Amino acid sequence: MEELMKHLSKIRIPQKTDKIYKDECVYSFDTPDTPTGLYINLTTFLGLGRDHVMNYYDSTQNPVFLHVKRKRKEIPSKQGDGPEKKITRLAIGTADGFTPDQQKYTYHETYQIVMLPNFTTIPYPTDDLPEQVQQAVKCILEAESATKVAEIEALAGTWDGEIKVVSKHAANLKQLDNGKKIPPSGWKCEKCDLTQNLWLNLTDGSVLCGRKFYDGTGGNDHAVEHYRATGYPLAVKLGTITEEGKGDVFSYDEDDMVEDPNLIAHLAHWGINIAQMEKTEKSMIELELDLNQKFGEWVALQESASRLTPLYGPGYTGLTNLGNSCYLNSVMQMLFVIPDFVKRYVDNAPEIFRQNYNDPANEFNVQMAKFGIGLLSGKYSVPPEDENEPRQGIPPRMFKTLVGRGHPGFSSNRQQDAQEFFLQIINIIDEVGQRQRPRQPNPTDCFKFKVEERYRCGRSNKVKYTYRPEYLLPLPIPVEAAVNKEEVAAYEALKSETEAKGQKLDSNTLVRPRIKLSSCLEAFIQPETVEQFYSSALNEKTTAQKTTRFANFPDYLLIHLKKFMMKEDWTPAKLDVAVEMPDLLDLSSLRGHGLQPGEELLPETAGAELPPFIYDSDVLNQLTDIGFPPEACKRALYFTENRGLDAATNWLMEHIADSDFADPFVPPGINAKPKKSKFTINEDALAMVMGMGFTREQATKALRATDNNLERAADWIFSHQAELDAVEIEETDEDESFRDGSPQYKLVGFISHMGTSTMVGHYVCHLLRDDRWVIYNDEKVALSENPPKELGYIYLYQRID
Repeated sequence: MEELMKHLSKIRIPQKTDKIYKDECVYSFDTPDTPTGLYINLTTFLGLGRDHVMNYYDSTQNPVFLHVKRKRKEIPSKQGDGPEKKITRLAIGTADGFTPDQQKYTYHETYQIVMLPNFTTIPYPTDDLPEQVQQAVKCILEAESATKVAEIEALAGTWDGEIKVVSKHAANLKQLDNGKKIPPSGWKCEKCDLTQNLWLNLTDGSVLCGRKFYDGTGGNDHAVEHYRATGYPLAVKLGTITEEGKGDVFSYDEDDMVEDPNLIAHLAHWGINIAQMEKTEKSMIELELDLNQKFGEWVALQESASRLTPLYGPGYTGLTNLGNSCYLNSVMQMLFVIPDFVKRYVDNAPEIFRQNYNDPANEFNVQMAKFGIGLLSGKYSVPPEDENEPRQGIPPRMFKTLVGRGHPGFSSNRQQDAQEFFLQIINIIDEVGQRQRPRQPNPTDCFKFKVEERYRCGRSNKVKYTYRPEYLLPLPIPVEAAVNKEEVAAYEALKSETEAKGQKLDSNTLVRPRIKLSSCLEAFIQPETVEQFYSSALNEKTTAQKTTRFANFPDYLLIHLKKFMMKEDWTPAKLDVAVEMPDLLDLSSLRGHGLQPGEELLPETAGAELPPFIYDSDVLNQLTDIGFPPEACKRALYFTENRGLDAATNWLMEHIADSDFADPFVPPGINAKPKKSKFTINEDALAMVMGMGFTREQATKALRATDNNLERAADWIFSHQAELDAVEIEETDEDESFRDGSPQYKLVGFISHMGTSTMVGHYVCHLLRDDRWVIYNDEKVALSENPPKELGYIYLYQRID
């Protein structure tokens, strides 16, 4: 106790604004459940694992910690409990959803006050403990953890998997008096022979079949077609109506499942007495759960038909799925198989951990280092003592909250697109790297390549070359190039014949179109005619031919197969195809060579000669109100020559998957802006500004802002005081960050997606590690028996030099 009294001045009682990290170490995945427990500093309230607590003390001299250890004990099941409950809702922690592990266990926590450097301990609670220490510990134990607070803030206002929005049509729904009455049973689609998956339109009483599911089952889309023809928005699924007045209600106009508080009255209009109703069909949630477990894409991608051999140790650590976070899990497993990321974050972890944790420029690096060590150290990947015990993965809670901060999608618990998440990580790494001093190597440079676009004026034959950076290669999938067209046609004919009889084909008989990767690459480099091209040789618009090639070949090439599209009714759809991805890839025919002998360049222009294009402001506003990015809307109006909303909307739907869809729009043929020459500091002017008492960095910033003008630099300093110490982004030669080498590649990983769209379903990652394929399915890591290479979504190829 005497030693504790010496440190009372450093012990703080947490205030409301303090963040208390009591769930997990900020530098590792240690928790109170870890055998060595968690140490919570009583000065800063940072939680630390045993491997980090001594280093933290050495760097801060904050010596007093609350040590928390927690033991888990399984709650014994009672006899007569019956079979395992059936899951009927895609939710966690609800009576009819998935039960988290914590509801199957009880927990017992023990506490100690620990003082470093000698790890002197005092039991807690204990008599005669100073009031200040008692209050500090009490507040820590009662407070919400920083991790939980951040999750709540990130999820504020987002969909939680439970609540449906009340339809805007429910209060004043139009219902026709056409004399129609709906019987309590014996329903059949009014346009085909289907007797299941039937929907009652609440406006005119039509009974029609629903949408096709991605495995070919479901309906024949007659209810959707009826909405397109009539605009009647609400339909309820027959067979899901209960005597409580509940049922599956879909709003075609709002494109979502909704609540209809007036459903009882709306059903009564069609002679339906809900007191006599009994639920006889599966709800949409139950159907989705069934589809997710059917044989087919789900089984193939997860290799569920094989008894897979679990793998443990360094590099074989699984990740807990934090509510549809499988997209994050798959991307991060793939990134940390790449040496650039290991070197930047894992090898440099000691230096990263020495920096201030709460520095925004370092927080992301800490979490990346923590992530990489967690995956690669093997500390959290050990075989369970009981082979029947489920495998435990590390939960990337702090990382998920950090990278999703301020992003409406990634901060939610909804499924997201793995390709979009990869680009989010790229952007964050770039932003953090620009704020750091000294500047560190950017690990994302291993993906970076330049796309060469060559424009040839259709009338003058003169050419223009432009270059843009990319981090992944989006490839179209030309279904018309399938090598098994006859088999697919026979399957489609058989399916149509079977459905006409009111039956369904077994999903095992599914025949997918098979396309070669070479066909996708050919579609990517296929010459394209560009309308509205401004030719500086003619000083007017004309057409041009555009060809696309690689200007360099990066160390790692990420290929993104564009499987997702928008159907005519604006609902997302997925191409169910098999693309033959080779283990070895030769891209030599795709290399660009720049200006060739005999070619003449178009004159340089900044577009001053061309009258500015005036966008139709009314249509532009309507398009942005729909939700399209403003720059994409400008593109649509430019290329459709302001021909109205329908023309612009059709253009947007046709080009929504373009890689530059939302990039700043510059009319084709116009230079975005003249290339700036590299800034060179005037040393004499620099010395004079520094002589005024400013640092070299501040003086350099002022001279750069004023193009070395000494008089203006002095004025700039006194009028930009708030900017003097802001981090300066250095101008660098862009070409220096583009690596180049052989066009020969080998396949080393791929991420697969199962489900109807990027917003539902599941992601799985396969990686070639130690010359064998390994499947990473959230917390499950195992030797892959049949890697489904042809069903992937994102592929990782490594250059062979």
